[in-house]
Amino acid sequence: MRVGLVVERFEPAGGGVEYAVWNVARELVRAGDEVHVYARRAQAAAGVQLHRLPVPEFWQPLRVGSFALRARRELERHPCDVVHSFSRTLCQDVFHAGGGSHADYMRQVYGKRGARLRRLSPRHALQLALERRIFSDSRSIIQCVSTMVRDEIAARFAIPFDRMPVIPYGVDLERFAPGPSAHARSALRSEWRAGDSPVWLFAGSGWRRKGLDTALAALADPRAAEHQLWVAGRDRTSPWRSLAEKLGVAERVHFLGLRADLERVLAACDGLLLPTRYDAFGMVCLEAAAAARPVVVSDRAGAAELLEGGGLIVPGAEGPRGFAAAMETLSEPEARERMGETARGIAMQYDWSEQVARLRNLYRKISS
Repeated sequence: MRVGLVVERFEPAGGGVEYAVWNVARELVRAGDEVHVYARRAQAAAGVQLHRLPVPEFWQPLRVGSFALRARRELERHPCDVVHSFSRTLCQDVFHAGGGSHADYMRQVYGKRGARLRRLSPRHALQLALERRIFSDSRSIIQCVSTMVRDEIAARFAIPFDRMPVIPYGVDLERFAPGPSAHARSALRSEWRAGDSPVWLFAGSGWRRKGLDTALAALADPRAAEHQLWVAGRDRTSPWRSLAEKLGVAERVHFLGLRADLERVLAACDGLLLPTRYDAFGMVCLEAAAAARPVVVSDRAGAAELLEGGGLIVPGAEGPRGFAAAMETLSEPEARERMGETARGIAMQYDWSEQVARLRNLYRKISS
């Protein structure tokens, strides 16, 4: 098949969506498809034909709107058998709802009142307008990364389930295989003064949405008094260091910055802690599971629905007591090891090659 993938940035080191489309393109090339990527910024990849779309980048609404228009014009000039868009655009056969519904995202992150106010912002107004256009087009298939996302979108836009296949993200089972050696694990823990304490990894960017305030408050609970928290990702650290000081946990919190070696960090820690307020999926949950690490996550992450037995799902994202109780449940190494083994077994069902095979079946139905 001649497959068109549309995404603003085609870079493996970008965010979750960028990393996902990179893996989708790689697996499509391996399957023998002719892969065309339409992006404003792109990194060369073996077997992928790039179409760079120059657009203004100095103001987000102008950038997003220009990209949507430019992508449509380029696809009209270079038609494909199927177009799978990972950005909100004006022309696609399949839309990847990797961020869920923007309206639901705003409600969960900003609250009802905050979401209403932000609808006046050109940035959010444009995203919501593009979203309404995509979801109202009965010809478009909406690829949902979780049933949580499917149910939210279906309820808000009255879309039938047969237009909304659930195909989750995949995981690189080789990269996130359990390891490294005991020596390497010990070296990393020594570098960050972990000792024998249970160490939880909080990973992601945009720490308020990911629930870092809840994670720090959970760490301050007496039940987690011996636990440590490693924070990896991109955000301003100063307000979070101040909060850790205020809660009396600063000595047990380490900010690692943006990590390209997340597999090594996961191997050195003891589990993943993610009290997210809203994640359509939460790819790091599968990555931690693949590394045989138990996952403690809120029920506002789409990936939570896959992790039965391999993680502890805490209802709601605002209550630190529930997360502290989960950390206490997994205080002993044996409990973490048992749950981690189950998590690894779950992750093995979601290799990228298997998930892209499901996408290819969807493409064939569309293009036939």
